[in-house]
Amino acid sequence: MYEKQPKDSWAIRFAQFVERFGTIKLSFLFVFGSLVFTIGGSYIIRISLDSNIEPDDFISAIILTMLSAPWVLYFFSELVKHLEHSRNDLQDLVEQMEKLREEDVFLNRELQHNIRQLNHEIEQRKAAQLERESVFVELEKEIKEKSEQEIQARRISTLLRSIIDASPDLIYYRNEEGRFAGCNRVAEQLTGKTQEELLGLTPHDVYEEDLAKQVVASDHEVLESNASITEELWLRFADGRRRYFEMRKVPFFDNDGNRLGLLAFGRDMTERKQAESAAAKASNDKTRFIATISHELRTPLNGIVGLSRMLRDTELTKEQFNWVSTIYASAITLGNIFNDIIDLDRLDRDKLELSLKTVSLNEFTDELASIIRLLAADKGLEFNWTINEPLPTLVEVDGTRLRQVLWNILFNAVKFTPRGQVSLSVSATKPENGVSLVKFVVEDSGVGIPQDELDKIFAMYYQVDHPDHQTATGTGIGLAICKQMVDLMKGQISVQSQVGKGSRFEIQLPVAISTQPVQLESLQVDNLDILLVEDIELNVMVAKALLEKLGQRVDVAMTGQEAIDKVRSHTYDLILLDIQLPDMNGFEVAKTLHEEDLVIQTPIVALTANVIKKREEYLQNGMDDIIAKPIKKSRVIEVFNELFTQTPASPAVEQQELVPAAKDLGNVLDLELLQMLVDTIGEDMVRTSVKVFQEKMPEYMEILQLSLSADEKSEVCSQAHKIKGAAGSVGLARVQRIANQIQQGDHPAWWQNVHDWVEELQMAVQKDMTMLTDWLSEQTVED
Repeated sequence: MYEKQPKDSWAIRFAQFVERFGTIKLSFLFVFGSLVFTIGGSYIIRISLDSNIEPDDFISAIILTMLSAPWVLYFFSELVKHLEHSRNDLQDLVEQMEKLREEDVFLNRELQHNIRQLNHEIEQRKAAQLERESVFVELEKEIKEKSEQEIQARRISTLLRSIIDASPDLIYYRNEEGRFAGCNRVAEQLTGKTQEELLGLTPHDVYEEDLAKQVVASDHEVLESNASITEELWLRFADGRRRYFEMRKVPFFDNDGNRLGLLAFGRDMTERKQAESAAAKASNDKTRFIATISHELRTPLNGIVGLSRMLRDTELTKEQFNWVSTIYASAITLGNIFNDIIDLDRLDRDKLELSLKTVSLNEFTDELASIIRLLAADKGLEFNWTINEPLPTLVEVDGTRLRQVLWNILFNAVKFTPRGQVSLSVSATKPENGVSLVKFVVEDSGVGIPQDELDKIFAMYYQVDHPDHQTATGTGIGLAICKQMVDLMKGQISVQSQVGKGSRFEIQLPVAISTQPVQLESLQVDNLDILLVEDIELNVMVAKALLEKLGQRVDVAMTGQEAIDKVRSHTYDLILLDIQLPDMNGFEVAKTLHEEDLVIQTPIVALTANVIKKREEYLQNGMDDIIAKPIKKSRVIEVFNELFTQTPASPAVEQQELVPAAKDLGNVLDLELLQMLVDTIGEDMVRTSVKVFQEKMPEYMEILQLSLSADEKSEVCSQAHKIKGAAGSVGLARVQRIANQIQQGDHPAWWQNVHDWVEELQMAVQKDMTMLTDWLSEQTVED
């Protein structure tokens, strides 16, 4: 840094002046100056004193000056010398000081630099220290956080493990090599191994071979597609229990997207599966119930229709004829209503099918109109029907379904028409490519339907809510079934209506022109030797009267066993076989007859009120045709002509009646075996065996039910075989027979009957165990 130099003193400057000017010159100058000063001073003083100026005054002054000047000059010279020396010394000192000052400045600068450097280093060290302290704080904080995170992670891991273990679902995961890498408690219970024992094992090490192959296949599918899949399978627990699981398998990856393996979740759906089986069974039960109701209702209906029809053919007064006609029409009405119920069940099971046959439209319309006319007459209504020619002579159509559709609409027209008339007209377009469009129009002058209700009347269970309709009630299924039947026949149904003025229904159906001749109305065969197998007296009376009126000879069997015995001892031209018999069903009778080759040349026709089953089901069970109850004369003629037009009738042979075998305790228990066991091993041992059987049966039945729900035929048969053996060892003959049926998986109708057999088995076990216990008690009393 630059520093301002201090100014020299006057003495130094004077000495410097003397040295520059010269001592001699300055001495003369000084002497001269001193003389001038002295002379001038003397003069001024004399003047100021008003004295006279004398030359002596100047001479004395000059002499005084000359005397004093050298001394003064000497003094000043010495002074100047000393001053010069002092100045030189001072100069040297100053120079030394300057050097020292420069050195000091340099040192100071160096010191300042060092201080600044030191300060900088101190600051850096402070910053570094602060940074280290901050790092230590952050590190300590991070360590603390990591410690807390580890604690939290362990807590979460423990909680997650607890949650996973508490889950009722099956959870496990396997690595890329297909080896177990972890699981929950359900998986441990399933496999009978702990998680540590499972680690590193493959499905082949854990499951049965067939199941392992299925599991590995689905694993490969997940890993190959990198997509989740869902599968359902039965798994067997280590304790032998079988459960039905819905498995969801998904691939899982790390944060970098690398696949680690697959994760599987399995939900126990056994209850759902059993519910589905129960629902299916309920549906079958409902079908069976409707079939039973069909049989029970059609049995008296068969009598009403048959006898009223037969009465109409006798000599009656006009009033009696009208009464009988009303009974006949009412029975037909009841039959059609019941057909709606049957078809409703078929619609639920998607089993409603068409059976196309050759039909004469003119005769079809006349037959339908004749019955509706009776209903209309009962209400005092006028009924008109019109056939607009030309109509195709014969068409291919399901006459039963078409009759049911038109019946529903005509019956509603009569029901909702308090006064006036109902009409039916039939017309058809000119055939094109063998197909004609037939149109049926039903009109009435009834209460009508509000416009905002027209689009709803074909909905299931819907009924028009209108004051004028309250007098006529119904189920709301007739028109809905009509709509579905018309759709099934690829036709269209529409309605127009005006409240208070009536309704107009129009049905258009495309029908094929028939190239087959219509079935002959007259019976082409008589004097047939027929075995009628029927257990209801009323049905026997109606059917026997109808057949004999048609010129046939009729023999009657009231049970299945009686029918078999009659066929064994006599050859019949035809067997009319009811399906529901007191000792066995008609299918079992037919099976026995076919197995013994007793009906090689004899047709078997099912005579049944069960319209639930398809025609094919009857044919597959040994029948040649079916006649539905109530028996119609036209259907009998149709079937007989089809079966015997080319077949001559056989001569009659005398019949023999046999008494059916009675049921007793021997059908339920193997009394011979039980008595032998009591005599051989003792009653106490028999009771012990029965007790063991009784304790084991719930487990056996549960496994049987689960296997049946899983559709595992082999497992069902295997379990039934086990039950059969156990039942046989304690003399439960009926249980053994039923279990034997279940174990025969090669039975052609096994799946159709196995649910019924299992249910029958369950009931038999409960009842027969009671009978067995009672029998053992009786043995104790006798002893």
